[in-house]
Amino acid sequence: MSDVTALAGKALELDAADELGKLRERFVLDDTGDSVYLDGNSLGALPAQVPGRVEDVVRRQWGELRIRSWTESGWWTAPERIGDRIAPLVGAAEGQIVVGDSTSVNVFKALVGAVRLAGEGRDEILVDATTFPTDGYIAESAARMTGCTLRPLTPAEVPGALGDRTAAVLLNHVDYRTGRLHDLPALTAAVRAAGAVSVWDLCHSAGALPVGLDRHGVDLAVGCTYKYLNGGPGSPAYLYVRSDLQSRFDSPLPGWNSHAEPFGMRPSYEAGDGAVRGRVGTPDILSMLALEAALDVWDGVSVDAVRAKSLALTDFFLECVEAYVPAGRVESVTPAAHAERGSQVALRADDAGAVMERLITVGVVGDFRAPDVLRFGFTPLYLGFAEVERAARVLADQLAAAAA
Repeated sequence: MSDVTALAGKALELDAADELGKLRERFVLDDTGDSVYLDGNSLGALPAQVPGRVEDVVRRQWGELRIRSWTESGWWTAPERIGDRIAPLVGAAEGQIVVGDSTSVNVFKALVGAVRLAGEGRDEILVDATTFPTDGYIAESAARMTGCTLRPLTPAEVPGALGDRTAAVLLNHVDYRTGRLHDLPALTAAVRAAGAVSVWDLCHSAGALPVGLDRHGVDLAVGCTYKYLNGGPGSPAYLYVRSDLQSRFDSPLPGWNSHAEPFGMRPSYEAGDGAVRGRVGTPDILSMLALEAALDVWDGVSVDAVRAKSLALTDFFLECVEAYVPAGRVESVTPAAHAERGSQVALRADDAGAVMERLITVGVVGDFRAPDVLRFGFTPLYLGFAEVERAARVLADQLAAAAA
C-alpha cells in the first residue's frame, strides 16, 4: 500500500472519530472543490450566524432604534459583556476582560500600566526579543515614556534576567513565526517571584489551547479576536486585568469611557471600577457585535477538546509531510513536543515565498513569513484530517514543481 493510500485512509478514520467535526457547519467555508484553509492563525473563517446578526445591528439597532440602542440594544455594556464571553476561553473569571481597541493599543495600556503597578525603584522592562514586531515597537515607546530601560531577551533568558529593578515583562504565549508555545505557568511564576508584573500576548493561543490566566496568576494580558476566535478582519482586541489589581490599574489612556461618571463631563478624571478601567473611547459597535455573534460558535465547546484535536491535526500534518516530501526539502521549525507547540506548523524552505504563492493558486491557503517560512495554521473548529492530508500532498507536489 502506498503512503498516499495509507494516510488518506487514516485521515478518513480520524475524521469519522472526530467529535468536533460537526462544528464545521457553523462556518461559511468552501466545501466544493479541493480548497484547504490553513490561515486561521491570521484570519479565522466566517461563522455562519454573523451576517444575519450584523444585518440586524445595522438595519434595526442602528437604522430604527438609532441612539436608543446604546441602552435598549446593550451597546454601552458590550465591551464588558463580550469580555465575559471570552473569559472562559482563556481561563478567566468574569469581570476581568474588556473588549475594545487594537492589540497594539492594549499592549500599550497594559505595559505602561504594568510599570505603574510595579512602583518606585523598578525601571526596567523585559520584552520577548522574538515577539511580533508591534509588541517590540510599543515596548520601546513605553520604555521611553516611563523612563525605563528596555531589554529584549528570548523567553528562555527571562528567568535569569529578572531582578529587583525589573518592572514589567512582556511575552508572547505562542511565537507567531515558529509556533513555539512558551511556558506561561513557569515564566509567570518567575516574574511574580521577582516582584515584577507579567504581561502576556495571547494572540496565537486564545481559542487554540488552554491558557489559564487566573489559575497561573497572570497579571495582565492582551489578545486579538480575528484569529482563532473568528471575530472578523480588524475585530476589536481585549485587555485582561486580574481582579485584585484592578483598583490600582492606572491606564495611560484615561478616556471618557473609563471614567467613573462618563456622562458627568467632569474636567478631572476619576477611574471607574473593575474591567471598565481598560476602556478608552467610544467602542466600535459594528465590529464588536460581529465578534459577539462569532463567539456563539463556542457554545458547548471545550477548549481542552480543541487542544486535543489541534495536536492531533498538527501531528498528522507532520506525519504526512515526512511521508510525502523528500528528506531535506523542508525543515520544521515548530517544536515536535506537544508541551512546546501551539496550533500551527512552520516549515522552512529557501523558496518559501514562491512555494506559498503556488499553493494559494491551487487552493491550499497558508502564509509566508520572511525570509523562508511556510506557515500553516490549524483551526480545530472547522478543519478536518482529510483536508490536512490533501494539504501535505499538494505541498509536496508544489515543492517538487518548484525544484524542477
